[in-house]
Amino acid sequence: MMKLYGAPICSTCREVKQVLDEKGIPYEYVDITESTKNLRAFLAMRDTLPVYDEAKAEGRIGIPSFVWEDGSVTLDTGWLSAGGACTDC
Repeated sequence: MMKLYGAPICSTCREVKQVLDEKGIPYEYVDITESTKNLRAFLAMRDTLPVYDEAKAEGRIGIPSFVWEDGSVTLDTGWLSAGGACTDC
């Protein structure tokens, strides 16, 4: 099952969750602000994977993040037609 890393304060994360729910796409939501464990898991990815380099260079957090079952990670929301990447996340 796909994992979605996000936070309730991120408007794009909220939009993505809504679209996933409306389309019936199964996912596990990981709220990075809910616990230290969740934040550490996200930061371990963000601090080591090149997919986050652009977001970090622009001063963004890098959410919403999609982690697919094969372990690949993307920040691209275009596949959902839910708009572009979060400009402040």
